Formats: sequence, structure tokens, C-alpha cells
Amino acid sequence: MLHHKTALRLAAPVAVLALSLTACGGGDDKADADAKSTATPAAKASKSEAASGGEMASGESATGKVKEEEGVVTYDVLATKVDIGTEAEAAKLVQDKKDAKGKVLAIAHVKFTHKSGPAITSSSDANDNATVWADGQRGAILIGSSTEGVPGCEDAYDVESWKQGESHTFCEAYLIPASAKNAEIHWSEEDGEPYIWKFANTAAK
Repeated sequence: MLHHKTALRLAAPVAVLALSLTACGGGDDKADADAKSTATPAAKASKSEAASGGEMASGESATGKVKEEEGVVTYDVLATKVDIGTEAEAAKLVQDKKDAKGKVLAIAHVKFTHKSGPAITSSSDANDNATVWADGQRGAILIGSSTEGVPGCEDAYDVESWKQGESHTFCEAYLIPASAKNAEIHWSEEDGEPYIWKFANTAAK
């Protein structure tokens, strides 16, 4: 379900934002995860040979493994929704307003359920390979942004104890074209092909 919000500007203070312009023109999910951890634009990476991923139905979850500090954990992964803001809100989130022209803020919500593996006692890397796309093109990640204050979004750094059977929802903030017909959430295992959930953008121009 695509949710349109009018108060998403709280998701990321302008002072800590840097727009990764390379995110709209290629690369893969792993490269994007590297960009999140280093706060630098994503670099191109070779395509994965892993046989996983594919388009998912609404409400359909995927199963994937993540190498955490405590060991390999298997997660049930479900992209639940995308919150879409306005062009005016997007302009407030970047230092150069030209970067946000024709763009809107898209916040992806991804629910992770710990299925098997060791309990996690430090921050999880489960959401590192989550990205937002629009009509088949990767959006522009808002590096250094925070989804603190966005309803339903948790911070992976605040999860200090995560046991089997427990679930947490993490979020990612991107800019996508306001005219996009679909917003997409991609998630993949390391070196795996992405699982893709699509959400119709009913407000597209």
C-alpha cells in the first residue's frame, strides 16, 4: 500500500543530508548498501550470479540470510509500505533545491522477523541491502538522513537484543520522480538478486 503523508519533512534534517546523485543511474543493491555505511556515492558493482529474488506479491514475504556480527541469521522479510511526500517537502531536505526538482520523498518500511540463527546483541545489518526504486530506476538515497520520528520506523542501532520470533521494522529515505507510476522496495541477500515489492503511486502526475 502506498501512503501519502504531509509531514515527512521530519524524517531528515537538512544539515546532515547529502544527495547521492549517482543513485539514479545504475549500480546494484550491494553498492547502495556500501554507500550507506561510508556516506559516499554508490559505486558500480558487478552483477550477482546468485539465483534468488524476483517480484513479490503484496503481503508476500521473502526469506533471506544476513551475516551479522553474532553469526548468520535467517530473516523473514516483508516490504509493508512506502510513504510518499510532496515536492515542496523534498526541496527542504537537500542543500541544493535543484537536486529535488520534480522529486518527492519516499520512505520505505521493511519488516524483518528473526527466524533462525543466533540472538543479536548489537545493531543489525538486515536493512543494509534495502533500496527504493521507481519505475525500474533506483532512487536517490538521502545519505546521512534519519527516519527518526516517522511513525512505524525503528532504528537498527537501538535494537540491542533481537531473538528468534521477534520482528522489527526499519526504514530508508530516498527521492524518486514525482511522476513515477510505481514505487518499488528492493531487498537482497549479500551477492543475491533482489526481491521486489511494487506499490502503485496514485498521486503521480
